[in-house]
Amino acid sequence: MEVGLLFSARYFSYHQAITSFRSQSMTTRLPASSLIALFLLVALWNQTSAAQTEVKLSNSGICHDSSSRSYNRTKNFTSFQSLEDCLDAGGRLPKGQKVERKSFSNTLNEYRREHFGSGWADTDGDCQNSRHEALIAQSTGQVTFKDQRKCMIRTGRWISMYSGKVIHDATVIDIDHVVPLKWAWDHGANDWTRERRIEFTNDPVNLLAVEATLNRQKGAKGPDEWQPPTNQCQYLSRFRRIAIKYDLTTDSVPKCLN
Repeated sequence: MEVGLLFSARYFSYHQAITSFRSQSMTTRLPASSLIALFLLVALWNQTSAAQTEVKLSNSGICHDSSSRSYNRTKNFTSFQSLEDCLDAGGRLPKGQKVERKSFSNTLNEYRREHFGSGWADTDGDCQNSRHEALIAQSTGQVTFKDQRKCMIRTGRWISMYSGKVIHDATVIDIDHVVPLKWAWDHGANDWTRERRIEFTNDPVNLLAVEATLNRQKGAKGPDEWQPPTNQCQYLSRFRRIAIKYDLTTDSVPKCLN
């Protein structure tokens, strides 16, 4: 009977396991040690299941889900709930790994990050993807690299347009899409070719080095729902200019009143 209960705890939810235990304990009078073992097993299983669904964005900008060979070795990371969210934040897939379409919606007309490419592109083949090229272009001081190959930036001097803060550590910076990818999808990008979407994703005009906290607060919101704490007029003007460049509808984009 104890074995049967433990087996149930492995496959049932916490509340289901409790219900199963209560119904069986009325007739079997299980000892307290079995109770403790059951609760510990359920808690451990729930914790393990949650950990396996976590997606890790490494400091090098790679999204590792539980299928990645480097998943357990990745100790310093930003956590995401799904691979799509990680890619949407600018991460890229490990070399050789492909997005499994079954993990996303099967509705062709629904936004998916993979419609805009698999993370940052290295369009000129110099090993610096568009994230790191944006970091180089927007740094107001000399940048340093993570290794001698000079593919990835370690430090520099960036002034966030969203807050005015000076940032030196590249790991706390996100490259924000001024016009978010999902917003673009909802305002015309759903009719684009995949090539044009990838061009849009990596267009330097649409990329801005800002602190990760504000970028993630913004998410996929347009300027009618979110504006930065500072430089709102500059932000609105840039947003509208990019939207017009790509023939996106701008009816919901407010104009600066100053």
